[in-house]
Amino acid sequence: MSLHAVKTGTSPEDERVRQGRIDLAAAFRMAARYGWNEAVANHFSLAVSDDGRRFLMNPQGRHWARMTASDILELDTDEGAGAIGSGAGKADPTAWHIHSRIHAMMPEARCVLHTHMVYATTLACLKDYRLQMIDQNAMRFYNRIAYDDDFNGMALDGQEGGRICSAMKGKSVMFMANHGVAVVAGSVAEAFDEMYYLERACQVQVMALQTGRPLCVVSDSIAELTCRQWHEYPADAAHDHFNELKRILDREEPEYAS
Repeated sequence: MSLHAVKTGTSPEDERVRQGRIDLAAAFRMAARYGWNEAVANHFSLAVSDDGRRFLMNPQGRHWARMTASDILELDTDEGAGAIGSGAGKADPTAWHIHSRIHAMMPEARCVLHTHMVYATTLACLKDYRLQMIDQNAMRFYNRIAYDDDFNGMALDGQEGGRICSAMKGKSVMFMANHGVAVVAGSVAEAFDEMYYLERACQVQVMALQTGRPLCVVSDSIAELTCRQWHEYPADAAHDHFNELKRILDREEPEYAS
């Protein structure tokens, strides 16, 4: 549900792109407030065509805290190297090779968020580590996480992007060893909500590990039940969360939607 009025005379397709830009800009601004950004790196994208091949993504070199809707690039997976370059209007090479491959190979992955946020990345840097079912936020992700344990350097070619995409194995969350995490979902609101709870779960686990005490891991049956309860929760919870964040920005940083 949009918090911004539909412009008269715009087509449904144009409105989808416009709203997508606003939602991504809001996601970047709030992610920066949460400290999920890493300098001007890391990227969010959103498919705007049914086949996923046309998508929106942040440009190279723009800080998330300054992102506006009009900054967001509209790209096509068939553009190839022409989409990559330096400065405004071009995509970061690693972002292009990861996000374009995911959108081309997984059209159901409408929104793709990739970050190096601290707590999730900390767990991704531990040998053979898996997210442990020790709190209900972690249980939200029971049996929904793929693990790519083979870091091959930066994604600077399409082959590496394709390998990362294949490693997701139909899951909606992926821990990328020695790298970071990626989340895919059907909308910006849903993806952002997933990323929020993922980082909270990872923060609890890092802090629990620091105590040196054994982790209190629940049974698979309880973890599965709790995951199901999460997904039977009111369907609008993620959108309610994201709309509230946009209301905060509408009041404090309204230029994000410009």
